Amino acid sequence: MYYVGLIAAILVCLPGFASAHQPRLVESTLTEVTEPAISKAYYGELKGTPDVFTIHASGSFPLYVNLLVPDIPRQEKDILATITKDDETIATLDGTKFTWKTMFEPFGYDQYFQGPEYKATAEAGTYVITVSSSNNDSKYSLAIGEAENFDFKEIRNALTLVPQLKRDFFEESPISFILSPFGWGLILVLYLLAGTFGFTYRFLLKKFAKRSSVRTASKNIGTPDRLLRFLIGIGLLLLAITTTWSPILIFFSGFALFESFFSWCGFYAAIGRSTCPIE
Repeated sequence: MYYVGLIAAILVCLPGFASAHQPRLVESTLTEVTEPAISKAYYGELKGTPDVFTIHASGSFPLYVNLLVPDIPRQEKDILATITKDDETIATLDGTKFTWKTMFEPFGYDQYFQGPEYKATAEAGTYVITVSSSNNDSKYSLAIGEAENFDFKEIRNALTLVPQLKRDFFEESPISFILSPFGWGLILVLYLLAGTFGFTYRFLLKKFAKRSSVRTASKNIGTPDRLLRFLIGIGLLLLAITTTWSPILIFFSGFALFESFFSWCGFYAAIGRSTCPIE
């Protein structure tokens, strides 16, 4: 169900990926960049020393590098990226000498300051991109590559990372992801899947259960149980969108709301129980 939901969400929100980079978290001071022509965004925070990115190219490739920082309070723009090829400096992206521009990214629904960029056809060799700042304590996003390539694996990775980036990089609640077409689209798709699963499950129980069985009832819960499931559904949704955006939590939120709206409980139907008042 997790994968079905992601595939459906991709179809609904495909236009939102057109301008998105594959997100990556910078986990150490040394990062090897594979497939440098493919657009990726490396999110990092300097911890007292520069961060270094290496590219080992066996042939020519289009090299694109762009510096960005999050549009958040107290964020400095003194980021510097030095690009070297085989130990020879070929470009310096100096944020202190650049007029940064505000940029809105619709995939994650985030605001950036976009800084200097470098674009050229690069020959074979070893390239090193060194990112630093005056105190080496700044947050930054380093975009490398321009070719957009979002497959299923990357969509799943982005869904996993976006809530963490919201909280740690942009210093805001993951709930703001709901403003993105991918965020509300994922909720919509998983709710539709939950409803489809509920209708299918109820149909099969009614089809194969004995006619006199409680399992064939279209309604099997009363008002207190409906209210309980409504609160559970809202609670699961709030838990999901304020933490990890777990598709599993969102799906069960939708199923609980389905049970509430249609006065029918799948578990009660399975065990032959009913709390629905007899008319």
